[in-house]
Amino acid sequence: MKKILIAITSHIGDWTIPRKTGYWLGEITHFYNILSNAGFEIDLVSPLGGTPPLDIKSVEGIELFDSVNKKFMENKDFQNKLKNTFKPEEIKPEDYSVIYFAGGHGVMWDFPNNSTLVEISRNIYESNGIVSAVCHGSVGLLNIKLSNGKRLIEGKKVTGFSNLEEKLIGLTKLVPFLTEDALKENGGVYQKSILPFTPYAIMDERLVTGQNPYSSKKVGNLVLKILGEKK
Repeated sequence: MKKILIAITSHIGDWTIPRKTGYWLGEITHFYNILSNAGFEIDLVSPLGGTPPLDIKSVEGIELFDSVNKKFMENKDFQNKLKNTFKPEEIKPEDYSVIYFAGGHGVMWDFPNNSTLVEISRNIYESNGIVSAVCHGSVGLLNIKLSNGKRLIEGKKVTGFSNLEEKLIGLTKLVPFLTEDALKENGGVYQKSILPFTPYAIMDERLVTGQNPYSSKKVGNLVLKILGEKK
């Protein structure tokens, strides 16, 4: 079986609020848990390689009592991978059947214009692989163009963190752009759940996206379903 690649932000964030941003732990762990339990080997990559920054908010409050987060926070092999992520230039796309863009606000600064991650994604998709993302991670899809020049998301059903959800957490004016708007502006057929902050994920051919941090498990299950159908 080919491996799974999870992309994580390297950007700590430019905020005018007391905390810094980075990656959202549950968006990695819940997806990782689904695919690793199914027997897939998983690699982690970030734009700068090495140790990506954790959004501390993702391990506070209710997230602190997340059993999957707890499992991986105590898993030495996973923590070692997380501290030593690959650089995009070290990745061979042909080794992977899936790329998954995990979220956290940091991705808005360093995912969309990372040409190497864009190229890796295109190669995986055009080799009959799967491109997937969750929450703000969906901004990693914005500039993926196929060999025919068409954007990957153009005309496809897609989701990501909604404008309403951004407004409800009070960060609309702090992010460089809004995920929902950007997906629509780049040709995506944006969809979302009726209620904010409820799990929601969709697939369109081999493109799988989830709306918010609580959608990572659904994304993982949809990716696993596609992989099962391809056997």
